[in-house]
Amino acid sequence: MTSRAGAPGKLWAISDLHIGYEENRALVERTHPESDDDWLLVAGDVAETVADIRWALETLADRFRRVVWAPGNHELWTHPKDAVDLRGVARYEHLVEMCRELGVTTPEDPYPVWEGADGPAVVAPLFLLYDYSFLPKGCATKAEGLEYAHGTGVVCSDEYLLHPDPYPSREAWCRARVEETERRLAEIPADLPTIPVNHYPLHRHPTDVLWYPEFAMWCGTSLTADWHRRFRVDTMVYGHLHIPRTTWHEGVRFEEVSVGYPREWRKRPGPPGQLRRILPSKQASTATPRQEVSR
Repeated sequence: MTSRAGAPGKLWAISDLHIGYEENRALVERTHPESDDDWLLVAGDVAETVADIRWALETLADRFRRVVWAPGNHELWTHPKDAVDLRGVARYEHLVEMCRELGVTTPEDPYPVWEGADGPAVVAPLFLLYDYSFLPKGCATKAEGLEYAHGTGVVCSDEYLLHPDPYPSREAWCRARVEETERRLAEIPADLPTIPVNHYPLHRHPTDVLWYPEFAMWCGTSLTADWHRRFRVDTMVYGHLHIPRTTWHEGVRFEEVSVGYPREWRKRPGPPGQLRRILPSKQASTATPRQEVSR
C-alpha cells in the first residue's frame, strides 16, 4: 500500500450518495483520500435513514482529515422505512448531534478555514431549503406552480415526506434559514473567500438544463441569487440535480458534485463516484448533460 503521508492535502466534494442502493454503498466503501490531509465536502442526500447516514459519514470521517456535511432533502425525509420518526427541525437537530459525535462539521458549527493549496478560504456548510420561487414559466404563484407540476406528474417526494415542523411551511423554514445564514456569512472577514456547500445551488441558472423545468421549484430560492457576489464565493458546491458538471456565472465557479442513482451514473462515461476536486482549483468539465428528474 502506498503511503499518503507527506502528500499535499486537497479539498474534495461529493453529494447525492444515495447509499440505499447497494451499488452506491459500494462506491462509498471504495472512497479513500489521496493524502492524510484531504478534506471531503458532502453536499447532502447521503441516504434516507439515520442508520445509513451514520454509516456513510462515519466511514468517510474515519478516512479524511475533515468531513463537512450539509443536509439534502432526503436526509430530512421522515421515511416509513426509518426507525427514527422525527420530523422537521427535530430531525435536523438529531442529525446534527449525530454528526458531532462522529466529528463531522455541520451548518451549526463554526465555519472551518481551509489552509491548504489555494487557501485560505472559509468552507461554509449551509442548510437553506427552498421556497418555490423558481417557478415554471407562465406561473406567478406557488399554487399555480404546484398545479402545473401535478398536471405534468413531476412532483418532488418532499411534498409527502419532508415535514417543516414546527414551521407552518417549508418556505417559512427556508426564510428562517436564509436569514440566519446570511447573518453568519456577513461575519466572515472581508479578506477571505468562501466556499459555500449547500444541497441546492445558490443561483437558478444550473436548473436551466432540467428536462422538466417545473422541478426547479424544489431546487433553491431566489433569496440567494446574489450571494456568490456578496460573500466572495470562490466555488459554490452543490448537488441535488444529479447533473455533475461545472458552470460559471458572473465569474464564479458552480460545481455540481452528485453521484446520483445507479440508473443515471451507468449512462455516463468514466467510473462512477469520483470525488470532485475543489481546491487546488483546476478547470473542470463544462459539459451540460440534461436530466430527467431527481426526486
